[in-house]
Amino acid sequence: MRCMRIVVLAGITVAATTAALALPAQADIPARHHGPAAQCEYPADVLDLTNWKLTLPTGEDEDPTDVTQPELATFSAKPWFQVTGDCDAVRFRSSVNGVTTGGSSYPRAELREMTDEGEEEASWSTGEGTHTLVVKEAFTALPKEKPHLVGAQIHGGDDDVTVFRLEGSKLYITDGDDAHHHLVTDDYELGTEFEAKFVARNGKIDAYYNGERETTISSDGDTNYFKAGAYTQANCDNSDPCDDDNYGEVHISSLKVTHS
Repeated sequence: MRCMRIVVLAGITVAATTAALALPAQADIPARHHGPAAQCEYPADVLDLTNWKLTLPTGEDEDPTDVTQPELATFSAKPWFQVTGDCDAVRFRSSVNGVTTGGSSYPRAELREMTDEGEEEASWSTGEGTHTLVVKEAFTALPKEKPHLVGAQIHGGDDDVTVFRLEGSKLYITDGDDAHHHLVTDDYELGTEFEAKFVARNGKIDAYYNGERETTISSDGDTNYFKAGAYTQANCDNSDPCDDDNYGEVHISSLKVTHS
């Protein structure tokens, strides 16, 4: 098991409190009121992270910070991974200058599905059983110049199978390398919470938006797993400025995986 590492990115210590950053293309999100103020400290107080691993856009070249259980249960990293002020959601933020994995040129603050109380990496087949991800989320900030951001996905092998991808105000469901397979809406407003859902079974994946099936994708992979968070589809080669203030951000208020 990999342990949590305390790292520094552009002068920011990940595990330390930092000053609030100005949001590029940020949504004006109204406060929610549910009576007395909620009390929470860690993202695991808001979401069940038992069977997840976290990857952050910090660390060393092609070796980003990974946080696994049991460390993840009491972990936060401002401003990349933390609870919102009202404890209604978890903020995932990934700047364009962030550290990337060896298999991607784009940075991420993203959860990866695990099993056995977070001990093992999940891997399942679309041809056996039924596998479902339901996530309630809102895109709240987009990188400049290339305002593209992924909020949830099914990944398989070395590449993504299908994702919910926002490009400006256009929200798409992808199919492999077809980034524009299905247009969900062309007038998405930052800060609008929606329910994204994937159901994989019988060699197919049904993708739902707010309870309505949007598209069905054929898939026969057997190394699949779910991911959710902020996977910024921009970097310093195509988005300026190249600094921590230029990022994509997603707020997730609910996250549930079932296998049957």
